[in-house]
Amino acid sequence: MNDLQSHFRVIILALCSIVLVACNGNEKEGPKRMAVVISTLNNPWFVVLGETAANRARELGYEATIFDSQNNTAKEAEHFENIIASGFDAILFNPTDAEGSVSNVKRAKVAGIPTFCIDREVNSLNGPVTQIISDNFSGCVELGQYFVRELNKQGNYVELLGLVGDNNTWNRSKGFHSVVDDFPQLKMVAQQSADFDRSKALEVMESVLQANPNVSAVFCGNDAMAMGAYQALVASGKAEEVKVFGFDGAEDVMDAIKDGKITATAMQSPKLMAKTAAEMADKYLQGDKDIPRKIPIAVEIVTKENIDEFGVYGNGE
Repeated sequence: MNDLQSHFRVIILALCSIVLVACNGNEKEGPKRMAVVISTLNNPWFVVLGETAANRARELGYEATIFDSQNNTAKEAEHFENIIASGFDAILFNPTDAEGSVSNVKRAKVAGIPTFCIDREVNSLNGPVTQIISDNFSGCVELGQYFVRELNKQGNYVELLGLVGDNNTWNRSKGFHSVVDDFPQLKMVAQQSADFDRSKALEVMESVLQANPNVSAVFCGNDAMAMGAYQALVASGKAEEVKVFGFDGAEDVMDAIKDGKITATAMQSPKLMAKTAAEMADKYLQGDKDIPRKIPIAVEIVTKENIDEFGVYGNGE
């Protein structure tokens, strides 16, 4: 390479650098952006969670985009790849799997994008900035106490678990059993996963009833499964004699409690959790890093006796 060629090469590299700097600068112009990654939008409760988070982010001056992981960890990973490549400023994240989602959070952190978990947690204390979750264990301790009273301390029951990779599934189950297992005349005749899904709960409950026709109650890890279980009970002619317990505070279950179809649910507050996540993300991006690693949200028991005290989807209006 002669001196003239070398001179031109230096000029070209310099021009390329100027163009790259200008392009990067343009990427940061305009409002900052928050990604809202939701485990599934095939459930009204999670639709409320995602839309509330996105709307609160917009109120705070951010652009917000909702991503549906469809309860699929591979789909969730694709979303994170796109979010990182697109240069979002923060992620409001409802994970699909407590363990499987950790790598996505860590990849975002390496890329300089903070993550704020909503409703579900990941098994990492140094990955997300914070995890805003319902106090599932304590809520199901209280629900378990009501369950025991309603069944008069005896009878056969079924438990429908949520996603086995979600810590909420096990925290709810453990809270429930910490109370119910102290009563030997309450016998669990089946415990199966229905993945927090209404249709799957219907199928599972139909199968369980064939093997265990003498059931007094069903404890469900969320309201979608409670509605599926109730449908199975209606189809088998047992809806009047079997008590159904849920967890969430979803609109259809609240209506069913009023009508005496569902016995009780544990009211979460998806709107409050979602708004808190957006506000914590804004606080962090504004430079305030003093944010707790976990922010628990209280859960309340809803029954026919007190349902008028609650709005649909709890606090957070």
